[in-house]
Amino acid sequence: MPDIAAVKAALAGQRIETPSWGYGNSGTRFKVFAQAGVPRTPFEKLDDAAQVHAFTGVAPKVSLHIPWDRVEGSDGYAALAAYAKERGLELGAINSNTFQDDDYKLGSVCHPDAKVRRKAVDHLLECVDIMDATGSTDLKLWFADGTNYPGQDDVVGRQDRLAEALAEVYARLGDEQRLLLEYKFFEPAFYTTDVPDWGTSYAHCLKLGPKAQVVVDTGHHAPGTNIEFIVAFLLREGKLGGFDFNSRFYADDDLMVGSADPFQLFRIMHEVAKNGGLDATMNVAFMLDQCHNIEAKIPAVIRSVMNVQEATAKALLVDLDALRDAQRAGDVLAANAVLMDAYNTDVRPLLRELRQEQGLAPDPVAAYRDSGRQERIAAERVGGEQAGWGA
Repeated sequence: MPDIAAVKAALAGQRIETPSWGYGNSGTRFKVFAQAGVPRTPFEKLDDAAQVHAFTGVAPKVSLHIPWDRVEGSDGYAALAAYAKERGLELGAINSNTFQDDDYKLGSVCHPDAKVRRKAVDHLLECVDIMDATGSTDLKLWFADGTNYPGQDDVVGRQDRLAEALAEVYARLGDEQRLLLEYKFFEPAFYTTDVPDWGTSYAHCLKLGPKAQVVVDTGHHAPGTNIEFIVAFLLREGKLGGFDFNSRFYADDDLMVGSADPFQLFRIMHEVAKNGGLDATMNVAFMLDQCHNIEAKIPAVIRSVMNVQEATAKALLVDLDALRDAQRAGDVLAANAVLMDAYNTDVRPLLRELRQEQGLAPDPVAAYRDSGRQERIAAERVGGEQAGWGA
C-alpha cells in the first residue's frame, strides 16, 4: 500500500502554474462577459495570482502572454519579475501570440509571404528577450497556422517554413531555456493545421534537439483520444515539456480542469506519477490554460488547482505493487480494480489535513470567499481598461 507520508510529501512539493490571462476577461467567439474587479494591468494580475498561491500553497508560478502582458520601459519586465518576487511568485512560461494580427490571416511562421514570416519570427525572438529579462526558462509556442481549403497552400512547403522558423528561435535560446511546442488538431484552420497533433510536435522537437519539448493541452484532441497514452509515451522519450490543463465536452472548450471528465484527469496523472513526471528533475510544467467566462476568476483558478491536487492525490494512492502483480498475472479485472479503488477514494480529507499541517485553510475556496477580497477589488478597480483577450 502507498505510504501516506510519502503521498503527502509529493503533494506538498507539487507546483501548478497559473495563466495571467485566466485572471482577465475571456470568453467564446460570441461573447466575453466583463466582471467587476478584473485586473487592468499585468501587475494586478500578479496580485490576483498571489492570492491563489496564498490560499493553495502550490501555485507560485505565473505564465505571461505577449502582447497581452506587455509592459513599457527598458526595465519593465525586470520590474514585473521583481514585483512577482515581492509577492512570493516567479514568472513562468512566456507565451507568444501569432494569431491576433491581421497580417496572420494566412498564417504566421508558415505564411507564404516571407515578410510576414519575418514579422512572426521577430515576435518569437522578442519573447526570448522577455525570458531573459524575467528569468523565465520556458518559451511556449502555439500556432494557429493552417489552411481552410484544398490547394490553398503547399502542405510540405508550410512544414519547411515552420521548421526553419523553429530552428532560428531554438538557436537563440540560452543554456537553461527551452522551447515548448503545443499542438491543436483544428481551429481556426479547418482543412489542414500545421501543428495538428502530438506526433507533428514531437517530430519537430526531436529534430530541434534536447531543449525542445511537447506541450499537451488536454482540450486539443479529437473525441476519444487516449491522452494518457500520449503522456506516457512522451515521458518515456523525455519529451513531455508540460501541460495546458483544461476540460472539454466537444472541442477546445477551455473549461475548468477536471470539470468535464475527472476520471480522464486521474488517468493522466496516474501515468505522470507512475513514470516519474512529478519529480522536479523531469521539469514537467503543470500549467492551467482555461477560459473563465461566467465564473469568478480567482475562485475558479483556486478550484482548478484543487482539482489537479485531487487527481494527483488519487494517482499517488494507486497500489503499484498490486497493480504490477495483476498485470503480470494477466488478471484484467484485478488490475482495473486497483486503479478504480484509488480513483474512488475520497482524498479531500487527506488534502484538508495536509493544508492544515502547512498552516493553510482546509478549504481554499471558502477561505478566499470569507476574506472579503473579491468585494474589495470590485470596489477598488474602477476605471481604466480591464485586461482580456487582445488587451
